[in-house]
Amino acid sequence: MDLSRLWLGLLLPVLAALDFRYHHQEGMEAFLKSVAQNYSSITHLHSIGKSVRGRNLWVLIVGQCPKEHRVGIPEFKYVANMHGDETVGRELLLHLIDYLVSRHGKDLEITNLINSTRIHIMPSMNPDGFEAVKKPDCFYSNGRENYNKFDLNRNFPDAFEYNNISKQPETLAVMKWLKTETFVLSANLHGGALVASYPFDNGAQATGALLSRSLTPDDDVFQHLAYTYASRNPNMTKGDQCKNKMDFQNGITNGYSWYPLQGGMQDYNYVWAQCFEITLELSCCKYPREEKLPFFWNDNKASLIEYIKQVHLGIKGQVFDQNGNPLPNVIVEVQDRKHICPFRTNKFGEYYLLLLPGSYVINITAHGHDPHLTKVVIPEKFQTFSALKKDFHLPIQGKLDSILVSNPSCPLIPLYKVMPSHSVATRPGLFLFSMTLLLIFFK
Repeated sequence: MDLSRLWLGLLLPVLAALDFRYHHQEGMEAFLKSVAQNYSSITHLHSIGKSVRGRNLWVLIVGQCPKEHRVGIPEFKYVANMHGDETVGRELLLHLIDYLVSRHGKDLEITNLINSTRIHIMPSMNPDGFEAVKKPDCFYSNGRENYNKFDLNRNFPDAFEYNNISKQPETLAVMKWLKTETFVLSANLHGGALVASYPFDNGAQATGALLSRSLTPDDDVFQHLAYTYASRNPNMTKGDQCKNKMDFQNGITNGYSWYPLQGGMQDYNYVWAQCFEITLELSCCKYPREEKLPFFWNDNKASLIEYIKQVHLGIKGQVFDQNGNPLPNVIVEVQDRKHICPFRTNKFGEYYLLLLPGSYVINITAHGHDPHLTKVVIPEKFQTFSALKKDFHLPIQGKLDSILVSNPSCPLIPLYKVMPSHSVATRPGLFLFSMTLLLIFFK
């Protein structure tokens, strides 16, 4: 026996293979803690809060510098199981974690992805709901809601209507979490249908609701993101795999066009956190039998990886003053796609704009100063694991604290209620979405 190989094997992280079964809270925690211990150089495990019953809302971070944000490294997240009885996403994210850490340093694509991205994975946003399900069911169980009987995907502030319902501990934890990181891209994993749904989930005349759709100023990017995921899932891309359900062309849909909902998480991410999020419905059956889990993993593995890569679309960089100091809270947006809550630089002066290849005029506006306009061309083919880097130096000199104070955060009110149509994406004739019936399965 080659002793050198034996010693090398003893030094490498050892993690028991993750089996294909449903992992309850204790088993999930044991797995996550084992990963964090065995792969401590690229992972960090923490809880962002607790459920109503006091269960931890665990997040495992995978990245080259997992414990802290680094300038130029975008933040990505997956969240699953916010409906406790929609279980496939919960197990897929555990297997994704296993797949990522076990291939780091061995698989070039995975290694580059981890080294260039900080990936946050929350397998269960609603652990109380999951534990409450006594008997798996394809349609509905009491575990859908949290312990207080609130649907967490109707519990966020809404940009279109007043929804002054009691915010739940799980919801508040996610809202707080979004303020601590500069998330760029996200997906939340559900079950009960097979489709990739993109914002908006609610709507108003300003976003095209009279045409049975509700489109964001970044509709082209959102359609690309949804199709990127669906097109790599052999069943989702067919669009008609769930019996007695809608036929989704190419496996994607606008959320409002499917059916409107108030207080959804993906709309909140986009409006208030500058984070592009889509909703992934991964199984016709909400809580399928365990023996089906390997098939769901095989169908979604490529999609899960390819979707993470999309965090590197578009452009990124920093905004500096004339002395080279980074400027926080500076508006950085494409001129013709303004957001109702303007996208701003973070405390490091960083910005990230997810954009498809093309020519854009970027508007950089610091409080109290005239807009600075710059044309940027994003090439058709660019490096896979980095957006186009473009820093901006403004001919101003100002104290960072004063800039921060003068730019309060966007208010939590129905922002679109009285807004006129604000984007070319919402004008008639660009897309034809047909009115659909409210289905048995909900996001």
